[in-house]
Amino acid sequence: MTTSTARMVPVDRVVATEAALGLIARLAAIHGPLMFHQSGGCCDGSAPMCYADGEFLVGDSDRRIGTIGGMPFYISASQFEYWQHTQLIIDVVPGRGGMFSLEGPTGQRFLTRSRLYTEPEWAWLEATGGGVR
Repeated sequence: MTTSTARMVPVDRVVATEAALGLIARLAAIHGPLMFHQSGGCCDGSAPMCYADGEFLVGDSDRRIGTIGGMPFYISASQFEYWQHTQLIIDVVPGRGGMFSLEGPTGQRFLTRSRLYTEPEWAWLEATGGGVR
């Protein structure tokens, strides 16, 4: 192993807090398999939207960047360009979710937080493609 590869650190592009994982489990128990799409900022701001799996048509410009709670998480290519240097951290806060997002009636909503990748994490993402499909 070279020095440069020894410093690389595997990292997920999207993760969820314990609170978000709990809400995902509750929603999955009601609706079955779910999927997420990071909104681009229109009607619901930049909220991660939660749908029953298959209820949101993923387009050619959408990228799957990982899973949270075992559910696929997508983002549009244009949003990915904007967010690619940050890890998305999906959290839950009190409030109403997006009008089309499944958590709407729960009194909680998903929220995207983020943090910049460290240099070793970024090196790993660049070397491996970071799991983007």
